[in-house]
Amino acid sequence: MVCWYAEEKSVICSLNHFTSTNKFNEIKKFHGQLLRKGFLFSSLDVLTKLMYSCITVASNKNTLQSLTSFISSIRSQNPLPLNILLAEFNRNGFFSLALRTLSLMHIHGVPLDSYALCSALTAASSANTFNFGKQMHTYIVKAGWSGSVFAGSAVVGLYSRSLLIDDAEIAFHEIPMKNSVCANALLAGYGEAKLWIKGIELLRKMPLLNLNYDPFTLTAALCACAGLSAIGLGKQVHAYVLRTNSGLETDVVFLSSLIEMYGRCGLVSKALQVFNLSGLEFGEKKKRDIVLWTSMLGSYGRSGHYIEVVQLYRDMLVEGVRPDKVAFVAVISACAHTGEVDLGLSYFESMIRDFRLDPGTEHFSCIVDLLCKAGELEKAWKLVNQMTGKGLGISVSLWGALLNACKDRGNVNLARMAAKKALELDPQNAGVLALLSNLYAKFDMWDEIEQLSNLMKEQGIKKAAGCSWIEVSQVTS
Repeated sequence: MVCWYAEEKSVICSLNHFTSTNKFNEIKKFHGQLLRKGFLFSSLDVLTKLMYSCITVASNKNTLQSLTSFISSIRSQNPLPLNILLAEFNRNGFFSLALRTLSLMHIHGVPLDSYALCSALTAASSANTFNFGKQMHTYIVKAGWSGSVFAGSAVVGLYSRSLLIDDAEIAFHEIPMKNSVCANALLAGYGEAKLWIKGIELLRKMPLLNLNYDPFTLTAALCACAGLSAIGLGKQVHAYVLRTNSGLETDVVFLSSLIEMYGRCGLVSKALQVFNLSGLEFGEKKKRDIVLWTSMLGSYGRSGHYIEVVQLYRDMLVEGVRPDKVAFVAVISACAHTGEVDLGLSYFESMIRDFRLDPGTEHFSCIVDLLCKAGELEKAWKLVNQMTGKGLGISVSLWGALLNACKDRGNVNLARMAAKKALELDPQNAGVLALLSNLYAKFDMWDEIEQLSNLMKEQGIKKAAGCSWIEVSQVTS
């Protein structure tokens, strides 16, 4: 038994090596040896690992052919090896191969159980092949799997990730015996669609449905509280966790959501208290996860505590935490607001030189904003053109930032070019036209203002009124 296990383990290690080094010819030779020894079909683990290795290492031209050949060669109706293969494809991001595997299983008469159906629905939502997912939903109903809480949860997840919330709600209500997983799938959809109130309503119904709150549920509750600025309810969630001793006091995802909730509701001191406590374990200091640092950086930044952002970033480096791209967005943006151009540029250079991170659109946007606030409009314009040359997407908000800086500095020519670029991306953007109109008014360019006004009337463009969320407490005497 020990010898058999050792040989099986050795075979799987060899296949892992060939897969990681993309040695397709070696895998084919190894396949022949396994067939000659009669070892291949005596172990499900070896069989599925060999299939996964051959299919993923094969060239794109041969991938589907290899998959079809393997499944055709398996004359067993046992779904287990193919279910494992489905899971492997999903885990490693080969979603189209996972869907193809399910199709071939169906063609060859291999039974589709709830495990296979759930894996396929996950792959369909991840690969954005919504039509395939809908076909899977139809099959689930026809095959009598609609009563399964596992299959039902996967269907809810499919519609939620596609932001088809009405369909997700229908699928959720059709599950006869619900659990927390299907409720969490719907909560995730509400969160993605920013339907915070619906999320809170579902959270309040869960005890009536005999559904327990798990870590995902409570994290989703905090996200909804942050979206609604419902600080009172957010404090209740925090108190519930402390009261129930659920172990979430050390959960990184929950703690980061708690920090962001307090930060978005304006209680930065409370967010800092949670952050500081997360760095203690049994009264001694411990190294905090980068997610907690970026959550606190974001809380400081959103509340206008830009000096504290820079100081917290330095504390993070002292603690030996490697910053990620999110941290650099926060600290460079803070430098833009404090006017520390050289410091912001040095952080940008450090990101590339010291931490080998490739800057994205959001980092270049922060640098453009930094230069604009310092009045370096020509440098900002050149940087935007460099971004275009590198194929980075330029957003309307970036052109708007440049336009706003031109308005403050009185650069009419550059403002016109920035406005033109912004309107090419969003012709109905009233904010861009309003900024340009304000600039014209600053220099008494009334003819240009009239032209803009006529343009807005012709195209039916109206400036939307701004609004803010606050929580109003009733004080009774």
